[in-house]
Amino acid sequence: MIQPVRLPLPEPVSSEDDALQTEELSDAVLRLLLPRLRRFALRLARDPASADDLVQATLERALTRWPGRRPEGNVRAWLFTILYRQFLDSQRRGRRYARLLEWFSGADSAAPSAERQVLARSSLDAFERLPEAQRTLLWLVSVEGLSYKAVADLFDIPAGTVMSRLSRARRALRDLNEGQTVAAHLRILK
Repeated sequence: MIQPVRLPLPEPVSSEDDALQTEELSDAVLRLLLPRLRRFALRLARDPASADDLVQATLERALTRWPGRRPEGNVRAWLFTILYRQFLDSQRRGRRYARLLEWFSGADSAAPSAERQVLARSSLDAFERLPEAQRTLLWLVSVEGLSYKAVADLFDIPAGTVMSRLSRARRALRDLNEGQTVAAHLRILK
């Protein structure tokens, strides 16, 4: 007679919610959270490709910021917070970019007026006359939508320095633009 072999019982598996309350970012936790993050991103973005990009950006930010995060709290809430903030940042960036496109292209009317074209051209010319450092700083913050901290990290300078340089660049652009607007004359065609 063959004796049945008794296998040891597996360790009790904790529930999925218990696994998500952890303070560790492991493969198992990410596997549990990915569908939830994607579902939330899809709800926010309303486009599968944008939702996937949002989840990817969230995970990238989480992995790069992991050593600097607060030790208390759970990973699930932290990741959802990052995802939501990434979404808000992308929305702000999109609105800012649309306003710039509208301003420079005159997309709000079917045929842009001559005055609007002259103003847009003079603004671009004034921008080109700025020193390279000021143009770069204005571009990164105003067009690309980078935060002061991101620009400060990029140039390895304090955020306060970025803010003061940006203020001077905006003032210089305003001065150049106002001077150029006054000097710009329209020709009268018969």
